[in-house]
Amino acid sequence: MEALQPQSGSPVPPMHVAIIMDGNGRWAQARGLPRTAGHRRGAEAVREAVRSAAALGVSYITLFGFSSENWKRPQGEVRDLMGLLRLYLRNEIRDLHSNGVRLCVVGDRDRLDPDINTLIRDAERKTASNTKLTLILALSYGGRQELVSAARALAEDVKAGRCEPGDIDEQMFSERLFTAGIPDPDLLIRTSGEKRISNFLLWQCAYAELVFLDVLWPDFSREDLEQAIREYHGRERRYGTIG
Repeated sequence: MEALQPQSGSPVPPMHVAIIMDGNGRWAQARGLPRTAGHRRGAEAVREAVRSAAALGVSYITLFGFSSENWKRPQGEVRDLMGLLRLYLRNEIRDLHSNGVRLCVVGDRDRLDPDINTLIRDAERKTASNTKLTLILALSYGGRQELVSAARALAEDVKAGRCEPGDIDEQMFSERLFTAGIPDPDLLIRTSGEKRISNFLLWQCAYAELVFLDVLWPDFSREDLEQAIREYHGRERRYGTIG
């Protein structure tokens, strides 16, 4: 998983790429397969995306693995998704660690089963010192939920006298998000042709470039990531100022 060195004069890759991995169910339906087959194929696409991001020089990649709304899906599908998550955490961590990938998980872990939380803690601990790429998995995650959690934490600080309401600024708020210490995404990709962000990283993506791809997630390849990065490089990022 050697990172490619940018050629002289070539654009610098985005530091942080976030991806809404959409289309597993439609991929399976189009082939007359159960939705679980799409999720399994989607897990293979995760492996490809991580390897491609590292090779292209991306420093952080965040994957929207399971939303807070996904708990409303049929119990059988949720059970299968949790089973795939267990398999990923058991089988992929060794490969991630050997390739210098650090794993972080963001979201409401209290809703995950205890054994999954144990696997997550072990994986995060094992890979904590890796520096080639940081893989952030958003599990049981919702952007509004995250904002409410941060606001509640600040309210508790004010109540306890640790700060005054007038002291609160963007940095203090960011430090109480699930993603504290992680730079905001430069590029947000959504697969499957849908054009919405679905309650994902609402605060963090305030200035991210959005790229929507028609490819279904199980078919996502390095070429698709490269295409999104090329589109990103074609944008002028002004952050509200004059270019």
